[in-house]
Amino acid sequence: MSQTIRHPEILEIARRDGKVTVDALAQHFGVTFQTIRRDLADLAETGRLERVHGGAVLPSGVTNIGYEDRRGLHAGAKGAIAAACAAAIPNDCSVFLSIGTSTEAVASRMLAHRNILAVTNNINVAALLEKNPDCQIVVAGGTLRRSDGGLVGDLTTRTIRHFKFDVAVIGCSALDDEGDVLDFDMQEVGVTRTIIDQARRILLVADHSKFLRKAPVRVATLADLDAFFTDRALPEAFLRRCAEHSVDVHVAGEGTVLD
Repeated sequence: MSQTIRHPEILEIARRDGKVTVDALAQHFGVTFQTIRRDLADLAETGRLERVHGGAVLPSGVTNIGYEDRRGLHAGAKGAIAAACAAAIPNDCSVFLSIGTSTEAVASRMLAHRNILAVTNNINVAALLEKNPDCQIVVAGGTLRRSDGGLVGDLTTRTIRHFKFDVAVIGCSALDDEGDVLDFDMQEVGVTRTIIDQARRILLVADHSKFLRKAPVRVATLADLDAFFTDRALPEAFLRRCAEHSVDVHVAGEGTVLD
C-alpha cells in the first residue's frame, strides 16, 4: 500500500482516536515500523500531525477541529458519558447546557426528564430538547457562530445572568494535568465564567481525547467544578487534583466514582 493511500487513513484514525501509535499502525497496514515512522514524519512536516513518543497526535494550535468532524469523534464514549451525566440531572430542576458535541449528547438523553427548565446557548441542544414535551426551553440570545450553532457575546452573558441554575453542563476542547479547562474561542470565556457564576452545581463532560490535545484559552479550573464525567481512568496527576478540589469523578461504564 502506498503512502498516498496510508496518509489519509492515518489522519482519519488520528481524528477518531485523538492519537496514533507506530505499533498499531504498522500492524493495521502490515508494514514495518520504519515505514510508519516515515509516514508520521512526512505528516508532521506538513503540519497535519504532531510527533510524540511512540506515535503522533493531532497538532496543537489555535483553531479547533471542524464541528461535523468532532461530532463523529469518540461517539461511543460520548454516548456513555452523556448517559451517566443525564442520569445525575434530576427531574424538577433548571439546567444550563453549553456549546459542544458532548453537551448535545447529554441533551439527547434528557428526553424523558420531567418538569425541566433548560437554558442553552446551543441551538442544536434546543432542537434536541424540543422533542421533550415536559421541558421548557430558553435560548440565550447572542451572536450565532455558524460553525457549531453556538451563541456567544455580551447578549448571551446578559441573558444567562437572569437565571440561577440548579445544574450546568459544560464541555471543553482540552484538559491538562494542572487542572485547567481549555478552549479555542476567547468569546466563550466570558460566557462560561457567567454560567459557572450562575449555577449551583457544575458538571464537566469530556472524553479521554481531551487530555491528548492543547488549546490556548483557559476557561475554568477544577476548583470551579463539582463533577467530571469521562470515559477512561484519569491521569494520576489530574486525579489527585480532582481529589484536592473535591470534584466527583464518574468514569462512564465502570460504575464507580473516584473522589
